[in-house]
Amino acid sequence: MLSNSRFFIRTLLVILVSTATWIALTASAAIEVREYKKSDADANRGDGLAAWQKVYSVLISPRCINCHTATNYPQQGDDRHRHFANVIRGPGGKGVPGLNCISCHQSANADSTGVPGGRNWHLAPLSMRWQDANDRPLSSAAVCRAVTDVSKNGGLNGTALIKHHEEEPLVLWAWNPGLRPDGSMRTLPPLSHAEFVAATRTWVEAGTPCPPPNRTAR
Repeated sequence: MLSNSRFFIRTLLVILVSTATWIALTASAAIEVREYKKSDADANRGDGLAAWQKVYSVLISPRCINCHTATNYPQQGDDRHRHFANVIRGPGGKGVPGLNCISCHQSANADSTGVPGGRNWHLAPLSMRWQDANDRPLSSAAVCRAVTDVSKNGGLNGTALIKHHEEEPLVLWAWNPGLRPDGSMRTLPPLSHAEFVAATRTWVEAGTPCPPPNRTAR
C-alpha cells in the first residue's frame, strides 16, 4: 500500500514537472513568435517609410507640385513662378472661359511653342495641394496624410494609388514634359517612372505608413 502511494506520488510529480516544462516552453515559443512578428512588422514599416520618402521626392518636384498648388493659379518652371497670362484655377481646376486649360494645353506637348500638353490638362483639387500658401512644400507627413485620405484623394485605396501612379496620363507626363519655349528640355523628377512605381508599390504593400507629424510640419 505504501509503495503504491509512493509510486503514485512520483508519477504525479513527473506529470506536474512535465506539464510545467511544456507550459514554459510553449510560452517562451509564443513570446519568440510575437517578438519575431513585431520585428518583421517594424522592418516592413521601415521599408515602407523609406519607399514613401522616394515617392514624396517626386510629388514635390516641379513637374508635379506646379499643378498641386495651394493657390488660385498654376505655376510654371523649376522656380515655380506664377503661370503666364494670370491664368487662374476656375471651377474644377480647369481655368475660366477664355482661359480654359485646354485652350492652350492640348493632348500632347507642343514642342514648337514650348507649351506642355496631356490628356485632360487641369489643376489638382485643393484637397491635394502639396504646398502651403507661401509656396513651400508641405512636410512629408502632411502630404502622406493627404494622399492616403480617401475623402481627399478621389477615393483611391492603395491598389488604386499604384494604378494611378502607373497609368494616369498626367502622371506619366512628368517623365515626358517636352521642351521649354527656349527649346531646352524640362527637368525630370528625381526618380525614373519605374522607380517611382516600384517605390509606390513597396509603400502600399507595407500598409501605406506615414511619417509621424512634427511640430514644424506645415
